[in-house]
Amino acid sequence: MARRLLTALTLAGVAALALTGCGTPAGVDGDLTDDWAPVAEPVALVPQAGDCHPRFEEVGYLHSYEPVDCGQSHKAETVHVGTFTGADAGLPAPPQPGSPGMKTARADCEKRINDTLGAPWRSGPMAVQVVLPSPQGWSGGARWYRCDVGQIRSLDDEDLVIRTGSLKGALGDSSDIRYGCFQTTLVDGDITEMKPVACTEKHKAEFVGVWDAPAGSYSAFSGDKERQNRACRKLVAGYAKVPDDGNLRYRTGTIVYPPSPEDWENGSRGMKCFLWSSDKDLTRSMKGAGTAGLPINYA
Repeated sequence: MARRLLTALTLAGVAALALTGCGTPAGVDGDLTDDWAPVAEPVALVPQAGDCHPRFEEVGYLHSYEPVDCGQSHKAETVHVGTFTGADAGLPAPPQPGSPGMKTARADCEKRINDTLGAPWRSGPMAVQVVLPSPQGWSGGARWYRCDVGQIRSLDDEDLVIRTGSLKGALGDSSDIRYGCFQTTLVDGDITEMKPVACTEKHKAEFVGVWDAPAGSYSAFSGDKERQNRACRKLVAGYAKVPDDGNLRYRTGTIVYPPSPEDWENGSRGMKCFLWSSDKDLTRSMKGAGTAGLPINYA
């Protein structure tokens, strides 16, 4: 009621001014619009390489963009910011998972991240995320993609580590987190844990490299365990400097960590490979060990 009364009184005052013929004050032309400053065009968010972030995210919303200095606590680091071009830039919305644009962005991000880390990201406890603009940002002209990397706890725990400091060179030759030797835990014949240990300590497994599977369906890949192990044995042969022949399966077993279905869909098909000594503990690295290090064992 008070609000209605106030409005009525205000209108009455305006009417009275009109009836008494009051003019406009000096310096005022009476046009209420011509002196207003034009509204600025909205500026689309453009992230910066070298920034770090408190969380991993798939979509870069303006309201949640809170970059921090990499010397402060964070979980993700932006290594590179790329740009969608051509047909991908002309899409009405950001590229979808599995689309050509998403595969191109993922391949570019992995190359940039590998160069920054000093080795393929799957050579250590790392996670990679391609961050896209929000649908609103895309409509406003944003065509960037962000290449983020973070450190996970272990092979068997993909929770992100809270870090201080950049990951630049983190998997280089002097790395203390790059995958090496592991003690394994078996339950009912299945390996349930891979605990990193020094290669001079007793261990059963050792990382030998990453095999990039050829394109195809994920179901066909995941269902062909023999093909996976055969590919890993080939990596073992090159790593340990032993013949890649029919006796190789009697020298070593293998452990594989396949890519996730989501990574596969976006063209990232790297599989982590490990040699595995099922019959005895090892107390040295098998890199370049030759046939003496991995003798034939028919038992």
